Amino acid sequence: MAQSGNSMELLININAAQVTTAYGHRALPKLNEELQSEDLQTRQKALMALCDLMHDPEYIYKAMNIGCMENLKALLKDRNSMVRIKTTEVLYITASHSVGRFAFLEHDIVLALSFLLNDPSPVCRRNLYKAYMQLVQVPRGHICTRL
Repeated sequence: MAQSGNSMELLININAAQVTTAYGHRALPKLNEELQSEDLQTRQKALMALCDLMHDPEYIYKAMNIGCMENLKALLKDRNSMVRIKTTEVLYITASHSVGRFAFLEHDIVLALSFLLNDPSPVCRRNLYKAYMQLVQVPRGHICTRL
């Protein structure tokens, strides 16, 4: 006969890298606050959550309006390599959308990224390269008429 009861053991598949974030219109402002935190783990978790959100161009536009891009630009100078890696990953994802490319130009992210060309982390340099490649590629079917 089966018995019901609560186990005293922890769940096996808990991912400590994931952060519980707010939903809806409060998600990006909360993550923006956490990007400015002095605690390293808080910044890293916020960057991981931001990587998931930035696949939607609507979130990129909202992030641009609340000052998230300026915080990401500041995080490019962080001493921790994981923070720099995740920041360049967020910026790479952002550059894959037209709204994100506009944010790069408006917030002068291109120049801030150039200081990471000699970064000791190869993953950071690869994300930097991917971000630059997204910026220079013209979407298929777009004809440039300006000379």
